[in-house]
Amino acid sequence: MAPLQSLFILSFALLFATQMTDAKIVKRTFHVGNMTINRLCQDTVITAVNGKLPGPTINVHEGDTLVVHVINESPYNLTIHWHGIFQKLSAWADGPNMITQCPIRPGNSYVYKFNVTGQEGTLWWHAHVSYLRATVYGPLIIRPKQGSKGYPYPKPYKEVPIILGEWWNNNVVDVDKQARLVGVPPNISDAFTINGKPGDLYDCSKDMYRLTVESGKTYLLRIINAALDNQLFFKIASHSFMVVAIDASYTNPYTTDIIVIAPGQTVDALLNANAAPSVYYMAASAYQSSIGVFNNSTTTAILQYDTSLSHGMMPVMPVWNDTDTAHRFYTSLTGLIRLGNPTVPLQVNSHMFIAFGLGLTACQPDQLLCNKTRGAVAASMNNVSFQLPTDMSLLEAHYSSANGVYTTDFPDKPKLFYDFTSNKTSVAPFTKKGTKVKKLKYNEVVEVVLQNTAILETENHPIHLHGFNFFILAQDFGNYDYAKAREMYNLVNPQVRNTVAVPAGGWAVIRFVANNPGIWIMHCHLDMHLPMGLATVFQVENGPTPDTILPPQPSDFPIC
Repeated sequence: MAPLQSLFILSFALLFATQMTDAKIVKRTFHVGNMTINRLCQDTVITAVNGKLPGPTINVHEGDTLVVHVINESPYNLTIHWHGIFQKLSAWADGPNMITQCPIRPGNSYVYKFNVTGQEGTLWWHAHVSYLRATVYGPLIIRPKQGSKGYPYPKPYKEVPIILGEWWNNNVVDVDKQARLVGVPPNISDAFTINGKPGDLYDCSKDMYRLTVESGKTYLLRIINAALDNQLFFKIASHSFMVVAIDASYTNPYTTDIIVIAPGQTVDALLNANAAPSVYYMAASAYQSSIGVFNNSTTTAILQYDTSLSHGMMPVMPVWNDTDTAHRFYTSLTGLIRLGNPTVPLQVNSHMFIAFGLGLTACQPDQLLCNKTRGAVAASMNNVSFQLPTDMSLLEAHYSSANGVYTTDFPDKPKLFYDFTSNKTSVAPFTKKGTKVKKLKYNEVVEVVLQNTAILETENHPIHLHGFNFFILAQDFGNYDYAKAREMYNLVNPQVRNTVAVPAGGWAVIRFVANNPGIWIMHCHLDMHLPMGLATVFQVENGPTPDTILPPQPSDFPIC
């Protein structure tokens, strides 16, 4: 072993040992395999973790090290992404397929190991290959080092995960493959779920989650949107919420009777059980900002004070396209200022303007049923439709300086500026495939304008960035205008997230510090849009000291 590499490994070990003081190593094992489950009076074979839907909840404290042994007993390639975890110096454990690793092949395993540092709140884990995320997911709860005493809000009586999901009667891998073959969006889901159960509003369905509460007690609901392709409205009849955190970042308390949550996002909300003792429905339904076909159903669960009652009051849900309600919720949240938390960096080193949305591309060789005259439905950022590599993950290529896997010429802005949000634009809808990344120096401050477009349709897109939190400085409708937008910037207490719902026909501005060496994908968390190409990647260079240099991959790292 070279002396420099030996010095690096020793320095990293000492750093790791220092971080481990007063922390624990939390070990879990995931057996990922197929199982048969009955929903909507139909037996369906799904892929799940440890035979559960949702999968197991992982509980850690800030500063702990999490070690998860994933054993792939399914017939599919698999990776697990730890959604929202920074993965400082552990990019090899981030999990997106062909971005930071090759998949875990059937019959093989991989140990994900990472430290949970500088984060508290609700995150989650999920598969990051094909449509497996539909059933391979679960909560990842990070409590303060001192436990619930460290919460910046009153200690709740109980904490309850509420996981909103999406259900297909058909095999989800087949659903994804068929869409790929034809070059069109996949078939819509058959139901939504709350904690894995559809509720009683669907035909032939009585599977319903029930939460029993005590009058006068306060409950912390840890709400996760694990649905694949739908933003959701969530309500509980005759109750209101106090939002105290989003995406594992504390907020100033915000009182509301409705939660709006995009795929990938989490919301921590206090609920006071102060209604008349009875039975009340929880409900979740789609917020749909485009005019395409979608699942316009409602999933239900029960909040009950008296278990002797069976039916209760339904909340009044918004109409499916209530953008005003969605935008009001998304823009009313502000970050809680706490001593020691990162503040908004005021000096920006790199400005980017990313126009993104749906378009068309030439049919690919594996799209055997694609209409070659029309082309395949695609998506792009700055007219680059992102294409995954096939022989080596981007992180491996970056670490080994391999040639020919990707290029570092992702554009900082679109070649053409036009009326992005007009559905009457004459801009051609065609885009080109490419594996292009944006290179960033360590500690560079990056500001990104995310501009939604309307070439094929106007839609609210949840954009998720791996490896970082970001400050959401402003968001609004229409075309981004620098002068007007600057007046809206919140540089004092903006909300902090890892996933931003960019308004339909609008824009959002995010800012982050590139202090995490590695390869990090930024993509739409509507799962149908990722294989279409709605993504780009940041390559963050190593820093100047041993504790800012990415270590080598682990010995059991999956190979392609």
